[in-house]
Amino acid sequence: MLTLELLRPDHADALLAFERANRAWFARTIPDRGDAYFAEFPARHAALLAEQDAGTCRFHLILDAAGAVLGRINLVDITDGTAELGYRVGEHATGRGVAKAAVADLCQLAASDYALTTLTAVTTLDNLASQAVLTRNGFTVVAELTLDDRPGLRFSRTLADGRPSE
Repeated sequence: MLTLELLRPDHADALLAFERANRAWFARTIPDRGDAYFAEFPARHAALLAEQDAGTCRFHLILDAAGAVLGRINLVDITDGTAELGYRVGEHATGRGVAKAAVADLCQLAASDYALTTLTAVTTLDNLASQAVLTRNGFTVVAELTLDDRPGLRFSRTLADGRPSE
């Protein structure tokens, strides 16, 4: 059983530990955050909370039943009923359906609690697992793009009560 928890100030230490533990794992398929992200983490965390308070983003931790961080899943650039979805799951939690379930849960939250109607997401072309998570959750490819000098895809999904539109 997993839960999504809206990012709070007291999540800082657990989130930083999660990001550090999984840095190399993430860098295999998504652009690395860089050393400055880790060196300036307290300020970055405060900035994320300020964005969330302003209503332009919603940041969530993916937690297991014991409260350990399995990943994170976010809605950014919220405007006019749309947002971009982003997520990352730690190496130890991959292959267990965590990303698929978290994306499904966040799509439902996006429609019901945040009144969003459309989500977009991007992934690198070589991140087949992420592409599978998105397509299994009703996202479709709408464009090719370049993501930090790597070929990628943009996905989109229309929301209706948290389910894909028919």
